[in-house]
Amino acid sequence: MANSQEVDITLALEKLEDQDAWRRAAARKIGIKPERVASVELLKKSVDARKFPVRFKLRLLVGIDEEVPADEVTMPFFPPASQGASRILIIGCGPAGMFAALRCLQLGLRPIILERGKDASARRFDLAPLLRQGRVIEDSNYCFGEGGAGTFSDGKLYTRATKRGPVREIYETLVAHGAPPDILTEAHPHIGSNLLPNVVKSLRETILAAGGEVHFGSKVTELLIEQSSMRLEGVITSDGDEFRGKGVILATGHSARDVYGTLLQHGVTLEQKPFAMGVRIEHPQPLIDGIQYHLHGDKRRPDPLPAARYRLATTIKGRSVHSFCMCPGGFIVPCATDNDEVVVNGMSLSRRDSPYANSGIVVGIDPGDTGPWEKEYGVLAGIGLQLEVERAAKRAGGGGQVAPAQRMVDFLARRDSQDLPGTSYFPGVQAARLDQILPKFIADSLQKGLGRFSKSMRGYLSDEALLVGFETRSSSPVRIPRDKESLQHPEVRGLFPCGEGAGYAGGIVSAALDGRRSAEAVSEMLG
Repeated sequence: MANSQEVDITLALEKLEDQDAWRRAAARKIGIKPERVASVELLKKSVDARKFPVRFKLRLLVGIDEEVPADEVTMPFFPPASQGASRILIIGCGPAGMFAALRCLQLGLRPIILERGKDASARRFDLAPLLRQGRVIEDSNYCFGEGGAGTFSDGKLYTRATKRGPVREIYETLVAHGAPPDILTEAHPHIGSNLLPNVVKSLRETILAAGGEVHFGSKVTELLIEQSSMRLEGVITSDGDEFRGKGVILATGHSARDVYGTLLQHGVTLEQKPFAMGVRIEHPQPLIDGIQYHLHGDKRRPDPLPAARYRLATTIKGRSVHSFCMCPGGFIVPCATDNDEVVVNGMSLSRRDSPYANSGIVVGIDPGDTGPWEKEYGVLAGIGLQLEVERAAKRAGGGGQVAPAQRMVDFLARRDSQDLPGTSYFPGVQAARLDQILPKFIADSLQKGLGRFSKSMRGYLSDEALLVGFETRSSSPVRIPRDKESLQHPEVRGLFPCGEGAGYAGGIVSAALDGRRSAEAVSEMLG
């Protein structure tokens, strides 16, 4: 076997595509002559913008004296389900649900996915009335449908959940189904909303080819719980169709609020959990490029550099204020799931070539903060808080999906914005006092947090910076309890809550990993 070694090197921008420069830098790092470097393979690439000039950091696998064969991405094997394979119901066709289905196939189980929304192709057409008319199609929008909330709102794959399972295998599965191979090497991998729908459709085709089932327009409205044993044996959909299985993986996402109501109606225990809410902030992308890449005057970002991103965090009186889902070269999009609310989120295409950069700036909220909503909503008090803010945004926007907005400088000064800068938010914005619409504890924390960010990131406080309301669904305010070992609900056998909606994930990859774990837990239950 060839002698190989992993090496970290740093290169100037102009050397990024120069393989000879890679070899020379690797040889220096190892302490050998360049001619002994027989091969180099890129393992990871990131931008080091901490100081000027900006450089690239590369992690290489170096073959010494003999070439090391490059890793090839192969299609993972998903064997056809046997005739007598146990049927496993999976509620939700987002990343948790789809990767749960794939893992079921590998474990000899037959996955049956029930998705309230439409397939990715049909779902795309339902975004037009949302964007152009401000009309929400309640079961087919940016949140609901094949692929889940990430399909048409970005496809960011960066995760810190590296100890939760085989992250590399998730990436390889996505590449095998059409995702760009560079997600295997980029430090902040991203597919883009223009490419991800086809990847999602390819995943579905694999599930169907191996004998799984995917039923669209199948909104679960009732649980079939055998009362004497408290075992979940199946579900009924809004069309009256009944589905039964040996286990039910609940992977419905953080916006399927009706699911929590259904669980409560059946006596299934839920609990509150911390979450976060705030605003979307938008800047011209060249301004963020200039700050992060130390560009002066009208100097533009050099071609090798991607649209600049940032990550900001602080603590205000024990409460977290931080950036969330930062979208360089992106767009702000409407993510309401009902026509009496306005909700915003961020996304970007694979090229990330929008003239704007946006990010959520959110405030941490604990269950103790939701007391005023507990009388009406009980354990769903966090959702009550979300609804109050989302409906207030609807009123302040004035109609459709027009969102209330305020210049950052005016938000910090607690004054009206006389006019608003340009925005990527297609439905449009209406000047409003976001600092007065938000609950005081959220507004005050945002103001102090943004004030600190403007000092740590010089230029962030800009007359061109726009706050758009509101980013309310960064995570679920509800957790569906589960046993740490069996991953089943402690009171309902056969119910496996997973993913973002159950409170156990925070993004595409972590949700996919949790879906895999749930499938493995079902397999263990069945022996």
